[in-house]
Amino acid sequence: MKKMFLSLMMALVCLGANAQFEAGKKYVNASLAGLNLAYSKNTRFTANVQLTGGYFLAQDWMVLGRIGYNHPGKHMDNFEIGVGGRYYIEQNGLSLGLMASYEHGHAGDDKSNHGFLTPEVGYTFFVNRYVTLEPALYFKMCLDHFADASTVGLKLGVGVYF
Repeated sequence: MKKMFLSLMMALVCLGANAQFEAGKKYVNASLAGLNLAYSKNTRFTANVQLTGGYFLAQDWMVLGRIGYNHPGKHMDNFEIGVGGRYYIEQNGLSLGLMASYEHGHAGDDKSNHGFLTPEVGYTFFVNRYVTLEPALYFKMCLDHFADASTVGLKLGVGVYF
């Protein structure tokens, strides 16, 4: 009886999730990234906040835009803007994403500008028909200072599909 009930619940969750990934749907996400998993010789503490918006161009395919703020260390602030895409694997809740972004940072009089390419693997857990919890693992590759500015991190977001 428990197995049948669990199977029925999983089927209902999958059907509800399937309806959210169709063409024409919109998406908004706020996430906290970094979570002190960053690996870079220049980074000790990371507090990164991101706001992402998206639009489904086709079933399971979403185009994304993102703005973000990152505080990677003492007296340093970085601002990020980026575009990308995401593909949803509906059978298991996984998503595969790729973002291209530009980051401008300053610490006093020192300024830095970097380009990043960020692949990520995430999971979409539906709390209800519209709201999701979305943990993801990412590798933020710096295109001009790969060894010094690339990071690996974990982020946790709350998304809304409408």
